[in-house]
Amino acid sequence: MASTRFLCLFSARTALARAGYSRVCSRRSVCSSPSRLQSCMSAWVIDQYGTNGLLRHTEEITIPTISSASEVMIQVHAASLNPLDISMRGGYGATVLKLRRDPLSVMNTDSEFPLILGRDVSGVVVDCGAEVTHFAPGDEVWAAVPPWKQGSLAEFVTLTEYEVSHKPKLLSHTEAASIPYVANTALSALVNAAGLCRDSSSNKRILITGGSGGVGTFSIQLLKAWGAHVTVTCSQNAEGLVRGLGADEVVDYTAVNVADQLEIMEKFDVIIDCVGGDTELWAMGLLKPWAGAKYVTLVTPLLHNTDSMGLLDGTFNAVCNLQSKAIQNIISNGVFYRWGFYTPDGPALDEVSRLVDAGKILPVVEAQFPFAHVPQAFQKLEEGHARGKTVVRVADEDDRQAEEMVQHGHTETAESEQKVQETVKQN
Repeated sequence: MASTRFLCLFSARTALARAGYSRVCSRRSVCSSPSRLQSCMSAWVIDQYGTNGLLRHTEEITIPTISSASEVMIQVHAASLNPLDISMRGGYGATVLKLRRDPLSVMNTDSEFPLILGRDVSGVVVDCGAEVTHFAPGDEVWAAVPPWKQGSLAEFVTLTEYEVSHKPKLLSHTEAASIPYVANTALSALVNAAGLCRDSSSNKRILITGGSGGVGTFSIQLLKAWGAHVTVTCSQNAEGLVRGLGADEVVDYTAVNVADQLEIMEKFDVIIDCVGGDTELWAMGLLKPWAGAKYVTLVTPLLHNTDSMGLLDGTFNAVCNLQSKAIQNIISNGVFYRWGFYTPDGPALDEVSRLVDAGKILPVVEAQFPFAHVPQAFQKLEEGHARGKTVVRVADEDDRQAEEMVQHGHTETAESEQKVQETVKQN
C-alpha cells in the first residue's frame, strides 16, 4: 500500500514540477486568538494510562492560550501518529514527562490528565506572542510537538516559535504532518549523535535497521540527498518502498539470517538502529573498527528505567548502562556507542522544508483517517510493520484551500508560485 502511495506521489510530483505548479501558501486575515471568541475546543484525550479503549473524544477542552511572548497558536489541519504516541498512551515516560510539564506534579499524581496525544502538526498560525518575529497570523506551518506538551490531536495547539517552521509550499497539510517528528528524530540521530552532515556524508556507508518506518524512510532520503551509501533492513514487502526512496542495498530480515547477510558486505561507518532489542548484540561487529565508526540506537532504556525505578535510580542506572557500553566498545574495537533522542527544532525543519520543496524529500503516508476515527488510526499503528506514517485529518483541507483561492485571487497565487520557484533555484 505504501509502495503504491509512493509511486503515485512520485508521479504526481513529477507532473507538477513539469507544469510549474505549486500549492498556494496564503496568508489569511486572522488577527485574533480563537480563545477570545470561544473557550473550548474538540480533542481526543485520555484520562488515565492504558489501552486504545481509553481514548475519548471531547469538545470541552480549554483552548490553549498564548502564555509567553515567544509563543504561537496553531489551528491544526492535520496530525500524524508515531509509535511514541502508543507508548505514551500506556504511560511510557510518565515519570519524566509529568515532572517536565509541571514540577509540582510530585504532589499531584493526576496533574497530566486529560492528556492530548499526537506529536506532529501541520496547520495555520492564528495568534502570536508580542516578541514573535518569524511568524504571523495566516502563515502555514508545521512542527513536532514536544512530548511534555499537550499534543496535536486537537483543534489548536500552542508552541514556541523556535519549535515551529514554515510548511513546505509543495505539500498539503496531510502530507506535511507526516514529517516533522521523524525529521527531528532522524536529524538528532544523524547530526548530533552520528556527526553526519551534508558536507561529511559523501560515500559514507550507513546501515539503517528497520528502515521502512517513519524515521527510516525519512533518513534514507536525507542521507541520499547528502550523497551517502545506504543499506536498509526491512521485510520483503517493504523492499520496493525503500528502494524507491533511494536505498542502495536492502536485506529482508524475514527471509535470511540478517546478521550473516550483512557480515558479507563491506563494513559500515554508521549504524542507525530503529529496532532495538538484541540488534546491537550482532550489529556492533558490522562497523569499521578503529575508524571513528558510530552505532546510534533510537531505542534507549532511559524513560523505561525512570518509570520502573523512579526518577533518580532510573536515570542513574541508564547513565551507567550507557557509559559501560560506550567504554566497552571504544576499548574493544574503537567504535562509538551512542543514544539518539528526539529534539524539537524549528530551524532544522526550515532546512527540511527547503529539501522538500526542491523535490529531495517526499512524504510517505501509509494511511489517512478523519478526526472522528482517531481510535482506528491508533489501531492501525499498533498492527506494526509500518510503511510510512499514519495521518489524521483534523480539518477539511480541500474546503479551506478553495476558500483561500476565492479570497486571495490570482495575484497572490502568482506571488506564491514565484517564491517556490526561487526556493527551488536556491537549492
